[in-house]
Amino acid sequence: MPQSFMDDALVEAQAARSAAEVPVGCVIVRAGAVIARAGNRTLRDRDPTAHGEMLAIRQAAAALGSERLTDCDLYVTLEPCAMCAAAISFARIRRLYYGAADPKGGAVDNGVRFFASATCHHRPEVYGGIAESEAAALLRDFFKARR
Repeated sequence: MPQSFMDDALVEAQAARSAAEVPVGCVIVRAGAVIARAGNRTLRDRDPTAHGEMLAIRQAAAALGSERLTDCDLYVTLEPCAMCAAAISFARIRRLYYGAADPKGGAVDNGVRFFASATCHHRPEVYGGIAESEAAALLRDFFKARR
């Protein structure tokens, strides 16, 4: 099941790439169904917080009418940054599945390791490396084309 939902996140990442955005995609799943989906839109929205995770969390919260997403799982193609990790914690996401690790900007298994912090209020179960090669290839190709 995780692979199929990560495939949905990869579709969102490809759509972001098509819009000249950094190709990161996210879906949020509840009871086996996707309830929110988004890709990065920082350029389009002129909003530095418009990461796929942030947009999908906002969408899921609106759909459920609650800021708590306790029975939801989040699938994202790239290890979340500190901002997104904090939002995942505050939303009480149950499980986080991510594709490619991000040694430079990630904050889950790299960098600040947000969920390992003593001040983190909620720690989701974390599963990295889901469709890692596909997610990493999207990012690598995107940045290679820009250089």
